[in-house]
Amino acid sequence: MNVTILLDMAADGFGDRIVAGSRDGGLTASRLRALATGAARRIRESGAEAVVHLAANGPAFPVAMFAAAFAGVPLVPVNYRLGDEQLGRLLAGHPNAFGIAEEDRHDALKGAGLPARTPEEFVRDAGEAADHGEEEDVRSEPDATAVLIYTSGTTSEPKGVLLRHHNLVSYVLGTVEFASAGEDEAALMSVPPYHIAAVSNVLTNLYAGRRCVTLPSFTPHAWLELVRKEGVTNAMVVPTMLARIMDAPDLDRSVPGLRSLAYGGARMPPRVIERALREWPHVDFVNAYGLTETSSTIAVLGPDDHRAALASGDPRVRARIGSAGRPVPAVELEIRDEGGRPLPPGERGRIWVRGEQVAGEYAGHGSPVDERGFLDTRDQGRLDDEGYLFVEGRVDDTIIRGAENIAPAEIEDVLLRHPGVADAAVVGVPDEEWGQRVEAVVVPASGGDLDPEELRGYVRERLRGSKTPDRIACWPELPRTATGKVVKRDIVTGLTSAPVVPRG
Repeated sequence: MNVTILLDMAADGFGDRIVAGSRDGGLTASRLRALATGAARRIRESGAEAVVHLAANGPAFPVAMFAAAFAGVPLVPVNYRLGDEQLGRLLAGHPNAFGIAEEDRHDALKGAGLPARTPEEFVRDAGEAADHGEEEDVRSEPDATAVLIYTSGTTSEPKGVLLRHHNLVSYVLGTVEFASAGEDEAALMSVPPYHIAAVSNVLTNLYAGRRCVTLPSFTPHAWLELVRKEGVTNAMVVPTMLARIMDAPDLDRSVPGLRSLAYGGARMPPRVIERALREWPHVDFVNAYGLTETSSTIAVLGPDDHRAALASGDPRVRARIGSAGRPVPAVELEIRDEGGRPLPPGERGRIWVRGEQVAGEYAGHGSPVDERGFLDTRDQGRLDDEGYLFVEGRVDDTIIRGAENIAPAEIEDVLLRHPGVADAAVVGVPDEEWGQRVEAVVVPASGGDLDPEELRGYVRERLRGSKTPDRIACWPELPRTATGKVVKRDIVTGLTSAPVVPRG
């Protein structure tokens, strides 16, 4: 099925309900469909082979997504924060695209030979087109590409992930009940449109009948104000956002109408989620683990799991607050060793996943799924004896010190338990003797002062000596993408430019 079927169902089932934007003046499901079909006419008239969206969140994004699908071409949401050189390389791969961008990025589109229009111009023109003429139905086949999303490229150059219509529709149908949201429900989307969570949130909230509100630029104050102003009941954040909300001083953190808060995209420091659970006991917390290649969520740690972990005296149950939960119903997970053999519970290996929502296909590189249809996520992890998944970082992040493979996540977990550490990242730095040495960067908690040698001792008491960082540096913040992922290559660059103190 094409993703437009989700919009058709919404427009036919609750067409007068506002599904995008503010409760005063937002788009109804029927108007969203009219704008999308109008914009599709303009896209077809232009002869474009894709729609490039180079702008922040707003009403133009869902219109563009469905317009591209009605026009039979893929949507390409691009990171508007990219530098000119990297942006130019990405746009060069879409030479015949219909371009939507904020005015300050028009030069980038024009430099790539693409016409440029602002989101406001795009929506206005879509409205004019929607009010004139008959609509031609040329929507794509289910196996056509619906969205092409570039990965964040935290360890290498970004790759274009192809998500087909049937992948996205399978994800929605497998995780959401149609029209299940009440008319008073509103979801706040704070992640940028070039992230898979933005795509999936548009689709799932529309299908549920939940109004979707966007926050173009995040600050703790702005987020909280919008939650209260718009009566937000459901929200999704990345861990750095929740940490900033919890840590900001003199902030009114009351959110009486908030019912559910999902988080994901990066590792959540235990102290942050534990504080949030205590601060907002009425809120249902959900940890969602997924990848762009899997059309979003493949495992969920639900509200009951969060509360049980916080209240339990059993270390095994309490540890699950750091897990990704269990696989969603339509997904199968396996943990495999380097030879591809499945591992039993408790053993660490690579996470492999299979299901209709799993695309696992890259533009120009084909599909990496194996003969059984499983995708190598390139994440390391393990399953406990009750099926809870613990994600332990990217395979590419593994530090090889001598003959020993060291998972940075294990050391990061220890550092993040220290009361004076607000954030931490561990990397492997080139070393002539060992191949790589273990180094860490930590961010002190607000108003705190950290002694790197005391921190090394703290780690050594809890892990063996080879896992104790050779050096710990204190930085004011970690380099992160807009979706909260640590850019470890930038950390390695920063550490290698500083002198090394011999291991003590």
